[in-house]
Amino acid sequence: MLREIQQVLRFFTLFGNKRHQDGLDAKGGLLVLLWTDTGDSFQSLNCTVAAAGYWCKGISKELQPALKESMFSRACPPPDPDELCAFIELYGPIRLLLSFQMNDATLFRPELCARIEAFLHTYSLANLRIKTHFKFKFSQQTFQRDFSYDNRAKIKNTAIGNQWSLYLDVTCKTQPPECVKKGCWCHGGHPLLGRWLPLSVPPETMDQGLFGELSMQPVTLLRPCVLQYPNLATQLTHIQVLVYGPSNVPLTGPSIFFQNLPANLDCQDLGLCGIHCSSVKDGNGTVYTVEQEQEDLEQESVSSIQQSLLLYVFLQHGDPFASELSDMMATEVLIQRHLEDILNNNRQAVTRALQTELKDSLKAQHLRKQSQQRMRSAAKVILSSSISIVSSSSNMDFRNACLNSMKVRDTHDLSASLHESLRRVTSWKFAPKCRCPSAQVEEEPEGEDPTGREI
Repeated sequence: MLREIQQVLRFFTLFGNKRHQDGLDAKGGLLVLLWTDTGDSFQSLNCTVAAAGYWCKGISKELQPALKESMFSRACPPPDPDELCAFIELYGPIRLLLSFQMNDATLFRPELCARIEAFLHTYSLANLRIKTHFKFKFSQQTFQRDFSYDNRAKIKNTAIGNQWSLYLDVTCKTQPPECVKKGCWCHGGHPLLGRWLPLSVPPETMDQGLFGELSMQPVTLLRPCVLQYPNLATQLTHIQVLVYGPSNVPLTGPSIFFQNLPANLDCQDLGLCGIHCSSVKDGNGTVYTVEQEQEDLEQESVSSIQQSLLLYVFLQHGDPFASELSDMMATEVLIQRHLEDILNNNRQAVTRALQTELKDSLKAQHLRKQSQQRMRSAAKVILSSSISIVSSSSNMDFRNACLNSMKVRDTHDLSASLHESLRRVTSWKFAPKCRCPSAQVEEEPEGEDPTGREI
């Protein structure tokens, strides 16, 4: 069923992208609804994908009969109209509604719902013009999620012939500690655009019908942003790789190439102790766990901010002889089917490009770690000198005043208290001159995002 949803989203998104390229409004909503229908002998799992808004205006005229037949491989009852009312209130009349069915719902597993939710979340990260909603009703239980964003950033590469660009969801839900003043914390990340890389298609894949020019555009996003706190300790815990096809729809399925990528990366060059693949799931891409150095492990008890790195891999394809939507969809299916062959055919170039992209995105973090090491060395000298002055003083009034001001009983407690105070003051020092590139982050005004309301 995930494959069918992916195929429908490809058609919808390609159509919306075509309207956007033509200078037309391409905003709207998308609803994926799963529900069960109990029959006389078995229970079926139904799926309806509904599209509304300007982005799919006129889509019914462009819809290919072959697509209809593939989506309606099994007769499926229409959904309850009440399930669509809230969606219609948000985005207007439904322009297109496609339904399909899993023959035997006994084959359904709870993991399928989680996979579809993860897939739609990944889809929503790079398709902000389309507000995505997911609703699931099974055995008298209802689950619902609206994929919305608070901050976005535009990325653009003018080196590509069609001046490729898109908006990314850079919202970061990490909440700052209470000691951070209001308005002094960045709630988004800042994407770093990598070098565009042309890919060669292997002859065996060409024989299957994949022609034209294929390329790869890497983009990294490190979250949360802590550029305004240069002394704050951070820990990079994991790296997640998400691969998108030319339609901006995520490519599903495990990738052996990306599972084995850590073995081909130079971790020392990246400033990392090591990385290893920890998870490969549909919709969530490939996740690497970053190994921590002993010094970083010792700081876990100290207030440090955990960061994650998103590595987007956007595949682009151009073929002047494949301009119809059906041709584009068929091409994307071929790309997903032969992705491993394509990546292996460009193994050295792709690995080198990803190594460079990761190094560039982690360069600032590596420099701040070096600066923090110097800061910690200086703090040790300050702490040792302060304790020495108090301990060696023969003036009891002075010593008592120092102990009372720090609310401790003896010099041993004074050392621990001074250490914590010094760490807190230096770590959370706000540096307005180190402003993050907030001009690249666009915050959505309150009330303009329709997904702010519940369906």
